Amino acid sequence: MSGTSLDGLDIAYCEFKKNKNWKYKIIHAQTINYNNEWKEKLSAAYIRKPGNVSDIDNTFGTFIANEVLKFIKRKKIKPDFISSHGHTVFHEPAKGITVQIGNGQIISDLCILPVVCDFRTGDVALGGQGAPLVPLVDKLLFSEYEYCLNLGGFANISYDNSRGKRIAFDICPTNIVLNHLANKLDMEFDKDGGIASNGKLIPELLDKFNSLSFYKQSYPKSLGREWIEKEFFPILNSSNISIQNKLRTVAEHIAIQIAFAVNSKPKAQNQKLFITGGGSYNSFLTERISAHTKWKVILPDDRTIQFKEAMAFAFLGVLRMRNEINILKSVTGAKKDSSGGKIYGFPSPWDKPD
Repeated sequence: MSGTSLDGLDIAYCEFKKNKNWKYKIIHAQTINYNNEWKEKLSAAYIRKPGNVSDIDNTFGTFIANEVLKFIKRKKIKPDFISSHGHTVFHEPAKGITVQIGNGQIISDLCILPVVCDFRTGDVALGGQGAPLVPLVDKLLFSEYEYCLNLGGFANISYDNSRGKRIAFDICPTNIVLNHLANKLDMEFDKDGGIASNGKLIPELLDKFNSLSFYKQSYPKSLGREWIEKEFFPILNSSNISIQNKLRTVAEHIAIQIAFAVNSKPKAQNQKLFITGGGSYNSFLTERISAHTKWKVILPDDRTIQFKEAMAFAFLGVLRMRNEINILKSVTGAKKDSSGGKIYGFPSPWDKPD
């Protein structure tokens, strides 16, 4: 799993069991930090054309395979298969485009294991957003929480509506913008939101962010870097205020947009907002979210915070191997539910899906 915030490659060795309900366990997990070369390659890949990424698709697939092999050897484990999200380079579902690099055939060949990957393209072909895909995992593994919020490159949320249908959508940019601003101060990220917390909120800039047309759209909806470059960064860059004040204002914007999403539904009895993803370590941001939503914020253990997304795609791979639904039309807006993901290599220990 590689996210838009470019923290690194997340690898998780997970176990899943089903009796009446599904249960999971993250047995081993590690983040392989990207060196400067890979950060530059991945951050610049979006300026290419979607049909011109085969070289980086292959090299990134080789990189993933080599890191997985080292992880397997280091942990002395015997996985049944590899489930790979890859790294999203393009995501414009309205144009029928979504591309995640990290060639699955190469990973399978080098690791001598079946690989499930490319989870999004089938849903986009069915008219869906191809994202977010984790909500089914939230429904099956984290049903005790009213809302599941992920704070990664983008903030996305999932919950059951009054009819018991799972609803999910991207809310707003998060770490992709916060880290971009921190980088300008020669920092990888704003630790604990310390810089933002000492900044000044700029109402004029906040109003411009909150007025973006995306926030008025109904779900299903999703965001990609293309939207950031076209819609968000021009507003951010047009302001000559300090980076500190920009961080403060963006953090408030994120909290407000999350509150709009959460507060649109009447409070349920448990009133719990379950937050994971790297942004959950930003204590200033989570404080602002709590202040705007009035819900009880639940932060799990470090391993779940850091590796829930990687575990989720492992679980989506399990469902794909079982030829079971792993993408919900109620979430993506597709014509139908589907079992998404391409399989490379013979999918032992299960029979080959239809």
